[in-house]
Amino acid sequence: MQESAGVSQLVEHLFRHEAGKMVATLTRIFGIEHLNLAEDVVQEALSRALQTWPYRGIPENPSAWIMRASRNLALDLIRREKRFRAKEAEIAHLIESDGASGSETAIFAAHEIADDRLRMMFVCCHPVIAPEAQVALALKTLCGFSVTEISRAFLTSEAATAKRLTRAKQRIQEAQVPFEIPTGDELTQRLDSFLQSLYLLFNEGYKASSGDKLVREELCHEAIRLAELLAQHRVGNQPKTHALLALMLFNTARLPAREDDAGNLLRLEEQDRTRWDEAMIARGMSHLRESAVGDAISEYHLQAGIAACHATAVDYQSTDWARILSLYDRLMEFDDSPVIALNRAVAVANVHGPEAGLKAVAAIRDSRKLNSYYLLYAVLGEFEARLNHSELAAAHFRRSFELADTKSERAFLLKRMQACDAARAS
Repeated sequence: MQESAGVSQLVEHLFRHEAGKMVATLTRIFGIEHLNLAEDVVQEALSRALQTWPYRGIPENPSAWIMRASRNLALDLIRREKRFRAKEAEIAHLIESDGASGSETAIFAAHEIADDRLRMMFVCCHPVIAPEAQVALALKTLCGFSVTEISRAFLTSEAATAKRLTRAKQRIQEAQVPFEIPTGDELTQRLDSFLQSLYLLFNEGYKASSGDKLVREELCHEAIRLAELLAQHRVGNQPKTHALLALMLFNTARLPAREDDAGNLLRLEEQDRTRWDEAMIARGMSHLRESAVGDAISEYHLQAGIAACHATAVDYQSTDWARILSLYDRLMEFDDSPVIALNRAVAVANVHGPEAGLKAVAAIRDSRKLNSYYLLYAVLGEFEARLNHSELAAAHFRRSFELADTKSERAFLLKRMQACDAARAS
């Protein structure tokens, strides 16, 4: 029983890390219009692993076993289906090139896999696909997420997720989206679109929009994995890609200290920085250096610079808030949205004091868009609490509590509200 459970865990791990490779390569062979077929073949290979490995033992190279099984299933299918008869030579060539070593690279060349996965990335972020469907499709085809897992990640029903994926694939077929790496202006547009999709995917993991959990780390790590794949390819090896990677790595490094053992939210000044992932911070710094090539600067560069200030400060008191404020000032030139302006107000308060922070909030353009944003009232509550205006601070925290969605955030805000009430009573 334990062995069977161990096999299931291994297959699930491989499904995460190998399925995307196989789906992308088989899609190139079958044609993008047969994406579902490629997914079915890989799923069947994983199912066979679950059926045979508990009895025959786990192979020496499980990854190569699954890739070989997928390839053989594809060949069987091609020989049965007349519509794929022209593809038989291509698949047969792959079998002939399969060396005795059983290594993965003997089945599919590494550069072919990388190119195929990048082609699939650009298919997923094609403008004919709705933005909310782009991330779901990437999770399904490139990360091996099931419909159930995607629906849980974005708190939608399985039926809604399945419909979204079906619609996206239909749009790919109707528009005859080519399975290729774009060039010129189209490459720039699609690359920006994919980076934005990765950014949205990461943020949904880093700060879940609703539900019981504040953080869904698996989404953060999948976003990083896809960004690294992009950065390793010649067309994606661009400063803004490295800047986004640096931003994600810096923030992910702090996740272990973001909640206490009971799952309660901890503010930055309350976090145990010894729990931050130093190796991940170092990787972030490496990508930040690579992002500095050339003169171009993006929002990702500035956000990564802000995250680096936090990640490299030995304690909260030594945080370079003046530098952070300067970066926010430049970021506002790219994006003067109310949310960015609210974040800037926090930096203002840390440099010039809470009264200056309140004035910065009052000066936010289109601030009415924040009326239903719980963090507006949480920030105002913190500023008023620092000024010892306990009654006003409690009222802000109460409003923030009413608007917050996640359990951990509501627990944190309730504690802050109770602290203000206690201060008033004393």
